Amino acid sequence: MDFELRAAKAKLEKEQKERKDKARAKLERERKAKHEAIRHREAIEVVQSIRRIDAAEAQLKASQQMEESLLVGKGVVFYSILEALQYEGLGDKIKLPPSCFNKLSDQGALDKGPMYFRLTKLHQESLPTLEAIEQKNQGTTHSGVLEFTALDGFVELPPHVWSNLFSLNSPNAPLVEVRYVRLPKGTYARLQPDRRGFSDIPNHKAVLETSLRQHATLSEGDVITVNHGEISYKLRVLELKPSSSISVLETDIEVDIEGSESTSEGMKSNVLAPLAIGKAESGIAEEGKYVYYKFSIDSDISRIITSGNASITVKLEMDNEGGDIDLYVSKHPVIFPTQHQHEWSSHDIGSKVLILSSKDSSPRAGTHSIGVFGFKGTTQYKVSVNIQDNGSSSSMGEVATSSTSVLDANSVECRNCKHYIPSRTISLHEAYCARHNVMCQYVGCGVVLRREEAANHVHCEKCARAFQQREVEKHMKVFHEPLHCSCGVILEKEAMVHHQSSICPLRLVTCQFCGDMVQAGNTASDVRDRLKGLSEHESLCGSRTAPCDSCGRSVMLKEMDIHRIVVHQKS
Repeated sequence: MDFELRAAKAKLEKEQKERKDKARAKLERERKAKHEAIRHREAIEVVQSIRRIDAAEAQLKASQQMEESLLVGKGVVFYSILEALQYEGLGDKIKLPPSCFNKLSDQGALDKGPMYFRLTKLHQESLPTLEAIEQKNQGTTHSGVLEFTALDGFVELPPHVWSNLFSLNSPNAPLVEVRYVRLPKGTYARLQPDRRGFSDIPNHKAVLETSLRQHATLSEGDVITVNHGEISYKLRVLELKPSSSISVLETDIEVDIEGSESTSEGMKSNVLAPLAIGKAESGIAEEGKYVYYKFSIDSDISRIITSGNASITVKLEMDNEGGDIDLYVSKHPVIFPTQHQHEWSSHDIGSKVLILSSKDSSPRAGTHSIGVFGFKGTTQYKVSVNIQDNGSSSSMGEVATSSTSVLDANSVECRNCKHYIPSRTISLHEAYCARHNVMCQYVGCGVVLRREEAANHVHCEKCARAFQQREVEKHMKVFHEPLHCSCGVILEKEAMVHHQSSICPLRLVTCQFCGDMVQAGNTASDVRDRLKGLSEHESLCGSRTAPCDSCGRSVMLKEMDIHRIVVHQKS
């Protein structure tokens, strides 16, 4: 009996314990479920809070960007992501699609004056979001607009804008953010050329001004390309005022040109090394390459040379055998004399001397250039410029003028050398002269030579010029080898020099209105301009207006002289 009672009691206790354990486990599950619900609700609230904060920040950023757009656009908000294409053109003016014109026109942008745009490069793989624009841009510049003829979704950029935005390995059609902005008129710019030699250009600031007429904007960090003839200079914009990006339209800008930091050996061929008068400079000329120098003549020296009392001597001495060099000299504005363009030249074998006197084209006050051309091999040389008093070289003049002096009444002409000799010594002279001297029989020559030198004295069959036998090869190559002009004409050396100095439409001339060296081009299309002798460039350049100094009226530059005579009776 007791056994059954104990078994029933144990069973009851076990059941009660199991019910307690189940109740405890249920309470624990309910507690954990409640805790998880609370954590989940808190997580949802955190996410919602973050989303609200992000939305607020996005809205604030959008508001700030809208305010910025309104500020920089002076009430005009225009923003577009376009694919960039390159087109051949000058300056910094871009081409936009017609849809952009409609958006700008609807906001009255056309009534606010010239339109300017900030261009920002975007990563191709990035989404065009605000963060992507801020974090993924690689280049920013500014530009004007040329026309609205681009395809929808594209913007066409000239080389200047393209090179300032993109690297060489950029994709064919990178994404660009185009944003309308207003820019202040510039007052100051500090530029630095990529290499030496830019300041050697005559009136180089006028050349820069001419180049900037093709631009609407400037931005710090941009690189401007300035062309002077066949030479291009790149100038980096270091500083601008009153802001880092400015408008250059209808404004006067003070420009400072800093010296170049470049010391690249490859740039020496287009650099003028200063050469002091009376001091020799040593150098090495490699075959087919030029080395350039410059020297200056002041007004006092120019007057002395013009009067005939002195002359300038350019001397080129070779320091080694086996090579050969040529010497070219030019007046500025031709700053880099070549075999095509020069004023004086010497092609003698060995050392050379050029005498610049008043007898031919007199050196005028200003800067002159010397070009040393490596004709053959590598040659070491010394070049110098000296002022030579013509009185000290009177013996040379006496030799040249002795044949024109008053002849002695008792003089007799030698039958061999044709010189007049006193009659008392004519017999001895003719005997000696016949044994040792011989006259060149070439028509028009008549020079008397020593018999041992006669074999080396030859004349060119084409130009009849006299020289030594060893100079034949160089003479034929220099003077009679056909040369090709960029305009398509093929001429020999002397004809080519004349062609490129006075005939070639691609020759460089100084514009009387802008002072820049420009291509002469064809004759002006306007009959009145042709009668004035204006070139094609001068006809267009002279059409710009400027205020008259006397009355302030805007007058075309090419008609300013007539205006002063007719209106103000000034000659």
